[in-house]
Amino acid sequence: MNRSANNNKPICFIFSTLVLFGTPAFSYHRPSLQHNRLQQTHHHTHSSIKTKLTMSLNRLTPSQVSLEIKDPIDPTALTQATAIMNEIRPSNQKHCSSTHLLNVAHRLSDIPSDSTSLIITKEQCKTAFDNLDPAERKSLINIHGRVKAFAEMQRSSVTDMEVDIPGGKAGQTISPCNAAGCYAPGGRYPLPSSVIMTVVTARAAGCDVVVLASPRPVEITKAAAFIAGADVFICVGGAQAIASMAYGVVDDEENKLMVPSCDVICGPGNKWVTAAKSVVSGRCGIDMLAGPSEVLVICDSTANADMVAADLIAQAEHDVVARAILLSDDEDMIDKIDKAVGEQLSTLPEPNQSTAREACKQSFAVCCTSIEECISISDDIAPEHLEIQTVDSMGVAKRCKNYGGLFVGERAAEVLGDYGAGPNHTLPTGGTGKYTGGLSVFNFLRIRTWMRIDNAEESEEMVQDSIRMARLEGLEGHARAAEARSLNNKKD
Repeated sequence: MNRSANNNKPICFIFSTLVLFGTPAFSYHRPSLQHNRLQQTHHHTHSSIKTKLTMSLNRLTPSQVSLEIKDPIDPTALTQATAIMNEIRPSNQKHCSSTHLLNVAHRLSDIPSDSTSLIITKEQCKTAFDNLDPAERKSLINIHGRVKAFAEMQRSSVTDMEVDIPGGKAGQTISPCNAAGCYAPGGRYPLPSSVIMTVVTARAAGCDVVVLASPRPVEITKAAAFIAGADVFICVGGAQAIASMAYGVVDDEENKLMVPSCDVICGPGNKWVTAAKSVVSGRCGIDMLAGPSEVLVICDSTANADMVAADLIAQAEHDVVARAILLSDDEDMIDKIDKAVGEQLSTLPEPNQSTAREACKQSFAVCCTSIEECISISDDIAPEHLEIQTVDSMGVAKRCKNYGGLFVGERAAEVLGDYGAGPNHTLPTGGTGKYTGGLSVFNFLRIRTWMRIDNAEESEEMVQDSIRMARLEGLEGHARAAEARSLNNKKD
């Protein structure tokens, strides 16, 4: 889930999303106004106000959905992010300067104008947790427990191992990185769930130090940081947060490190976060360069139209560039869902309603000839979230190949994944689910291999193989290094 707080921007019907080397994006020809009106004739009401408030999804044919590659990084955001990163780390010094970072944090409203501290203490986080409403605290504890259990299950699924090789042994060891950096957006809505999803996962992987960055944290965010186990909580966002975690922050007055440099940085964010991640990638690991959040629902005539509509709106309210996609083999069901979307949008509070309406302008529905065609289109899109609401939901789900997170049956709402059923909600967007998965303990683990030779005679054939291959590749130095281990090279 990419739960970023982007500024409003002109809606473009080329869906952009961010990945490291290229951006799979789905585009379509926007239906004409006359076509849209024809598609909306089933929304007739006696109230002109009601008609005005009703909004249908764009109707497409399968051939109108196409794949193209876009530049992964917004160039303006990259320029701005780079300037900020240079400002807080002048002259490319080893660490970010606390003085310069404080100036940027004030200017960009990461912290109150009268605040002189960038750090939220563990005591402050505990106080926030203790002061929660009992029901809220209980839910936070429940969510933490489920996410922790799933992450620990992932960690236990991969272990140290060894195998025999000629004359010795080879194996792998699994070890966590030392320091993990976790980002949680602090824009349009507080995101304590993102705190739990990132920090708990790093903790389950076994990282020694976990740093959390989030601007303007509210009390529930501080409480989540406490229960998740963040070691350091710095109140900055955007590019300055990513730079702080990548390079570390030194306290200029005391000349000591207040934020350590992190080996891996994860978490959703806006276009400046994404741009900054692209800059530091290589110096440290990153989880992904995520684009707008998305959901795709495959349903048939047995689906609950109101439930599907609610799930589409839940995705649309994330951001004006989020997208909700509906695929069905039943046109009547699409009509019912379309109508329900309009009705439910009209009762959504602000600013959620306006955000969702903008997102709906670039969302769409496709009536397919069969569920198999729905699956084929879904596999081409590789959505971040894929919901299956059909007669044989599990059977259909098993035939789907590409997605970030899978939600099977009408009771498995995507929002349950958002809020801690167990699996992580930080998922690949924009088609990247074809080759990668969501955030997991594996983002923080190093699988390192080793080998040992104990018996020279038993390893001789392997030595000779290496000598021959080295010379076939024209690498005489390699060949001689192998020959030095050969029993045939022993001199009397």
